[in-house]
Amino acid sequence: MIVAATQFAPVAGDIDANVRTLAGLVRAAGAEGARLVVFAELSLTGYEPSLIRATPELVLAEDDPRLDPVREACRATGAAAVVNGPVRTAAGRPGVTSLVIGPDGGLLTRYDKRHLYGVEAEVFAPGTADGRFALDGLRFALATCYDNRFPELAERAAADGCAVYLASSVLAADNDSFERVYPVRARDFGLYVVLGNVLGPNEDGVGGGMAGAWGPDGGRIADAGPDKPGFVLADVG
Repeated sequence: MIVAATQFAPVAGDIDANVRTLAGLVRAAGAEGARLVVFAELSLTGYEPSLIRATPELVLAEDDPRLDPVREACRATGAAAVVNGPVRTAAGRPGVTSLVIGPDGGLLTRYDKRHLYGVEAEVFAPGTADGRFALDGLRFALATCYDNRFPELAERAAADGCAVYLASSVLAADNDSFERVYPVRARDFGLYVVLGNVLGPNEDGVGGGMAGAWGPDGGRIADAGPDKPGFVLADVG
């Protein structure tokens, strides 16, 4: 299977603008054969926890009509998409939520980030369940940024028959995860690891790009580079 790992600079608080970018990337990656497109943490709003806390209208529903352009792009290309944003939960606070939109535009699953970092714990509700879905006979696991510091998530994914571990993150260029987390999770648990990351300034710093993928031996198999928006393709089959 061909998976696209994306990177771009979200517009802070502008869901419509970011959805247009997401939909365009799904269409472009799908045209190049991608069956799944992975986006960064909070790519729907930008990584702006304080702004999200102060702006209730930035919280989405699972069936939010503002995501229709992404659903339409998935249907048009036959590709699925992992999109991440603040999504309403029963707990009152939103989750840092990955919504997996299927090739038919329907919701395959949702995953709420389990391990919140810093100010996130004041704004969001932590998830309580692991994220899983299947596509074309492959089983996928979901994780979000700080989650990846906890190897037990990847260990459970491998034990659960997952072949691919999808990491939606917000990382600066000097973050040690590029050397000490993602390749280690891949190698230690025999997984393909696919990273969607951001570019540009955000509440945590400046996104460093380098979205891409690692193979089960821990070696890099795709790298989008540090500064160009777009996507890179990886064969995880």
